Amino acid sequence: MPEYRSRTSTAGRNMAGARALWRATGMKDEDFKKPIIAIANSFTQFVPGHVHLKDLGQMVAREIEAHGGVAKEFNTIAVDDGIAMGHGGMLYSLPSRELIADAVEYMVNAH
Repeated sequence: MPEYRSRTSTAGRNMAGARALWRATGMKDEDFKKPIIAIANSFTQFVPGHVHLKDLGQMVAREIEAHGGVAKEFNTIAVDDGIAMGHGGMLYSLPSRELIADAVEYMVNAH
């Protein structure tokens, strides 16, 4: 069996507690032999260009699972530069990109 990075949180006696938590997300015994593939999604109803991402994330998840993976989606923030400009919100637009990158890194490395 290939050594998928996701086995870090699913394989061995020490990860029994983590497997129990994974099961609470809907995973079955056979899923622990598959790669867990993260889908970072910035769906929000605040950003016009992101309102379609909820459905797109679900489409991506279905394709991952159709090809033998376990799809796990998580959300991150999204700031619309156009809406944020012209008031105090403009101070958050550029720094939000670092926050998004950090959030994705934390989710992937922690799980």
